Amino acid sequence: MNSYVIAVDQGTTSSRAILFDRQGHIVTKAQYPITQHYPKPGWVEHDAMEILSTELLAIQEVFEKSGLGSGDIAAIGITNQRETTVVWDKATGKPVCNAIVWQCRRTADTCERLTKDGLADRILQSTGLLIDPYFSGTKLKWILDQDPSLRDRARRGELLFGNVDSWLIWNLTGGEVHVTDYSNASRTMLFDIDNLRWDEELCKILDVPVEMLPEPVPSSMVYGRISSRIQGLSALAGTPIAGSVGDQPAALFGQGCFQPGQAKNTYGTGCFTLLNTGSQSVRSHQGLLTSVAWSLNGKVSYALEGSAFNAGSAIQWLRDACQLIPAAHECDIQAETLRHNDGVYFVPAFTGLGAPYWDVDARGSFFGLTRGSGKAHMCRAVLESIAYEVTDLVAAMDRETETDILELRVDGGACVSDFMMQFQSDLLKIPVIRPVMVETTAAGAAYLAGLATGVWSGTEELAKLQETDRVFDPNMLEKKRSDLLSNWHAAVELSRQWGRMTKNTQE
Repeated sequence: MNSYVIAVDQGTTSSRAILFDRQGHIVTKAQYPITQHYPKPGWVEHDAMEILSTELLAIQEVFEKSGLGSGDIAAIGITNQRETTVVWDKATGKPVCNAIVWQCRRTADTCERLTKDGLADRILQSTGLLIDPYFSGTKLKWILDQDPSLRDRARRGELLFGNVDSWLIWNLTGGEVHVTDYSNASRTMLFDIDNLRWDEELCKILDVPVEMLPEPVPSSMVYGRISSRIQGLSALAGTPIAGSVGDQPAALFGQGCFQPGQAKNTYGTGCFTLLNTGSQSVRSHQGLLTSVAWSLNGKVSYALEGSAFNAGSAIQWLRDACQLIPAAHECDIQAETLRHNDGVYFVPAFTGLGAPYWDVDARGSFFGLTRGSGKAHMCRAVLESIAYEVTDLVAAMDRETETDILELRVDGGACVSDFMMQFQSDLLKIPVIRPVMVETTAAGAAYLAGLATGVWSGTEELAKLQETDRVFDPNMLEKKRSDLLSNWHAAVELSRQWGRMTKNTQE
């Protein structure tokens, strides 16, 4: 039996491919960076052709390094940065412009108009989302608004839209298949998450032609097969593409959070906390989002989600823009040289604040700096800020569901920080569980593809593959915890005030 699965993991900063065996172990992997484009303050773009080319290189490399034959690969599963918006010409396969990244805030004015028009509740009830530039719908509208001919071409079926999953599947199948799984569709602000179909009224409100939208499909099924026309992948021609899921629900699945009440947080470019709510699509009153987590064997699972836009990106900022540290792990080393934060706090609101604040005007800020503050204080403040963000998200989920989350499973690049994981456990007052294999996003995509092709029999078998690296238990005094959180919330409010005061003076 074919017993290996390739997970395609297309993220915000890199394109990766990871080969998993039937025991859920990584056999080999490949990774290529992608360029971040910042044409204006608050704007973020990617070259969709670079996304494609780097992903194809990663797939080719991981297969060649494995030494396996094409008959050994059962399936390919895809997971991707969500909300990042691509529009391309159906005939040529070329994008009409750069992809607009999920972090981009260029459509803030459009979102303000939608809110003023009284559409917040209408959109929440159908899509489970708040009105925010984060989501694909207003990004797509912005692209079509730039040139009147684009919307006309879209209505004629000449242009296609997709999040990154659709873009990759369409290209990997040689232009044969234009689909998006329910988890990605539910991040567009155009998708009815209860009826699992595009909301045509919302499409009309945003003036988005339904003709350009992909077909919504479950997360685990054979969508199509690798085309023989793709250079470098001829050995994989005919391999089924059998799983697709957005990166955050993929991590929830990869962490084995198959039951309602289980939660995880991914420490990536941003922080993303998801709580499995089962078959119930809970609407939030705490600034959280409701999305489809996955659809498997005819059953849909939903999730409550809180998103912090900047987490690992703040560590990258220290390394690349500020050049305070030579590598990300140096942040930990610097932080651990201090016994206390000495009153220094950082709010990583480079592109505004996500849940539970949803403030597009807030800006990144340090507070409490003195002449004695140095690199170590800045590093510690950045690490602590990430844990504070997650604490706010989990607290909102506890209030929303009236059921305490009893543990938090963690993954993502920044979760290797023992300092931050211990601080996270102290703030939450619950165990933080880090798995041996932290590539849970890719694992989730692989598992869903493998379930569709018989590599694994079901979630019961997958649950047995989970291995724990370390459990971090809380040991902080309550007064200290309370003081830290109080100071953090004061810093957040000041960063929001600064954004409001300076909004009209920024170009």
